[in-house]
Amino acid sequence: MTMSEQTRSLQDLKDALREADSPIVPDATGEALPEPKIDEHGRAYATGKRKNAIARVWIKRGAGKITVNGRDEKTYFARPVLRMLIQQPLEAAERRNEYDVVATVTGGGLSGQAGAVRHGISKALTLYEPELRKALKAGGFLTRDSRVVERKKYGRKKARRSFQFSKR
Repeated sequence: MTMSEQTRSLQDLKDALREADSPIVPDATGEALPEPKIDEHGRAYATGKRKNAIARVWIKRGAGKITVNGRDEKTYFARPVLRMLIQQPLEAAERRNEYDVVATVTGGGLSGQAGAVRHGISKALTLYEPELRKALKAGGFLTRDSRVVERKKYGRKKARRSFQFSKR
């Protein structure tokens, strides 16, 4: 077998592999996008994290209903700022009333949980519609906010605060 025949057969093999079960589909601009990851129930799943809160988020096509831990978003997140935080990725993607969101959140406080749900919604949207990744990435919704509470050190009152000094 000559070198040109080997090269040609390798190229044929590459072409055959590319045609069979390619998880990459091109978009309108010609860039390759990953295939949507949707389960048998028509949902996309993602995990969002913020501080000590972890949110498991499922999205599917619907009327825009958001449920957190079995309760409506308005009852779970009573503060309007937290509800606005959750809506941000849907508004950035211009899909405000197109998806139903079901989330279960554990750990942390309410603001951390809202940030975790927002991160989970963003990741689930990119799995459901990969072409939304560019808009969500530009808004900073796909970046995990890695800031967590600093641990308390011994000999200190808090992480950095010292005990009050008294000369006498």
